[in-house]
Amino acid sequence: MNPTRSAQLRRAAAALALCLAAPALAAVQERGQIPDRYRWNLADLFPSTPAWAEAERALERRLPGLGAHRGHLGDSAAALLAGLDAVFGFERDLQRVSVYASSLSDEDTRAAGPREMKQAADLLQTRFAAATSYLRPELQALGARRVRAFLSREPRLAPYRFFVEDALRWKPHTRSPAEERIAAEAGVLEDAGAAAYGILKDADLPYPTVRLSTGEEVRLDNAAFTLHRASRVRADRERVFRAFFGAFAGYERTMGATLYAQVQAHLFDARVHRFGSALEAALFPGDLPPEVYRQLLRDVRRSLPALHRYLKLRQRMLGVSQLEYQDLYVPLVPEARLSYTPEQARAVTLEALAPLGKGYVEALRAGFESRWTDYLPSPGKRTGAYSTGVYGVHPYQLLNFNGTYEDLSTLAHESGHSMHTWLADAAQPFPTSEYPLFVAEVASTLNENLLVHHLLERAGDDGTRLFLLGASLESLRTTLFRQALLAEFELRVHEQVEQGETLTGEGLSALYLKLLREYYGHDQGICRVDELFGVEWAYVPHLYYGFYVYQYATSMVASTALARAIRAEAARGGTSRRDRYLEMLRAGGSRYPLDLLAAAGVDLRSSAPFDAAIDEMNATMDEMERILAARRGRVR
Repeated sequence: MNPTRSAQLRRAAAALALCLAAPALAAVQERGQIPDRYRWNLADLFPSTPAWAEAERALERRLPGLGAHRGHLGDSAAALLAGLDAVFGFERDLQRVSVYASSLSDEDTRAAGPREMKQAADLLQTRFAAATSYLRPELQALGARRVRAFLSREPRLAPYRFFVEDALRWKPHTRSPAEERIAAEAGVLEDAGAAAYGILKDADLPYPTVRLSTGEEVRLDNAAFTLHRASRVRADRERVFRAFFGAFAGYERTMGATLYAQVQAHLFDARVHRFGSALEAALFPGDLPPEVYRQLLRDVRRSLPALHRYLKLRQRMLGVSQLEYQDLYVPLVPEARLSYTPEQARAVTLEALAPLGKGYVEALRAGFESRWTDYLPSPGKRTGAYSTGVYGVHPYQLLNFNGTYEDLSTLAHESGHSMHTWLADAAQPFPTSEYPLFVAEVASTLNENLLVHHLLERAGDDGTRLFLLGASLESLRTTLFRQALLAEFELRVHEQVEQGETLTGEGLSALYLKLLREYYGHDQGICRVDELFGVEWAYVPHLYYGFYVYQYATSMVASTALARAIRAEAARGGTSRRDRYLEMLRAGGSRYPLDLLAAAGVDLRSSAPFDAAIDEMNATMDEMERILAARRGRVR
């Protein structure tokens, strides 16, 4: 996973002042106690679960009819159109059924009924994939010349052109129709590891309770961990980290087994489709060369001195003799106690995104007002945050909002995803509405960039300014360096299994600890990483997605360059870079990702955008050090 325009500086300053004074949100409530205004409105998908059940049964009845087009796509252009209309029409309706079921289940992962609905939708997805597995092989068998003749002869095939051309590109990695059907049928097993992990982590894991220095007892589920790891009391951070990751360590072996199962599923798919590696298989759908992934890891490794400079600055500002891994999330500046209600966070987000234009801002405002977003944590609710969408309806976004600056940033982030979905759906036909994963995090991280610069422009004191600059550095640390670390871990894990090695929870923790210590300069004394925190990999659900996390880093590289250009141009009253960016969002999946970004003005085939992001990181540290030096001078 934007904006609402308010150009008045006074309003922005007032919003910031409100945030500084706003109280933190109350303790976690049961879902039934949460007001509707803080809950998404799934009735826009289906008015009730019986209505959903009827739609699911209707899809079940339609499913066998998809096979009627098998062997007839080449009869004529009209026959090809009929077959594609049937397949994509079914997929569009299935999307609504699937999103409703998964969203309802995410409201309370403990509830059996919604979980069964989600499983039914997942099974229908698998059966749909099997029933349409003939599509790509049959198009390839017809041959490019014949298929392209159909495309030129029948204008109504235009929405399917990109899909058809992409299907032809897949020919070296497509098996016979019978083999593709077997592979598709096996899809029901593909996410078994991720499903078991999700239930264990979100519903069954016995999260520990700790007593903080205030005397408060806190149950450390994922949302509470995110909140309390930022405590200004170092002893509390120590308690929180040790208790939380100690709970994961107790299930290290089980979670190792679930991740191993997921990696095996990735390798099965890669081997079935004749890819040289799981990495190659994961990148091929976006027409991305594996070199893009490996180049990112090289760029990050050679830029570790910038990370280490930041860690030394953090140590100095916190006033600790030895920086510890559990010191990384505490705000650098105690004076800036930014907290927000959801309403305040929405207002600030809309103001910050004004450089993207009034149309963008007003569309997001309307989304906020029509309950796109599920804000507050509750027992059993899926952890983390995400945005999803349903073509012809609107996006939905899930948060676990505690009222911190990080939660404000998450709202801006997920709103970027939602507006990307909204713009692409409005501009594209369904077959090209879904944007590639490689650009998925550009819109979200660009919004974060605009947010922090918006607040910096309005910060009235050094404490708030230092806090925001520190938050910007943290965003670069977690999105560039932490995600690259996870990407390197993920690559090594897959390569181990490809070489015939097995995975155990203990081995995964040892590998992760090694990378943590290399990245964070443990042996150089820059940041000490306790052995217990090697189990942190078990906390990261994205490792089950199959080479997803690296795209956070590449997207931030791209979005940093784009945001800088948009901000600079907006200051001069121009809009051309903004307009090119918005056109990229509207393009959805009508082009491959590197081409989409190039059209917006960023070339990720080179290291130049990455180096520009590191330049911004160093410039941020330069400004912080100037403020700190001036403060020291005033004290003297």
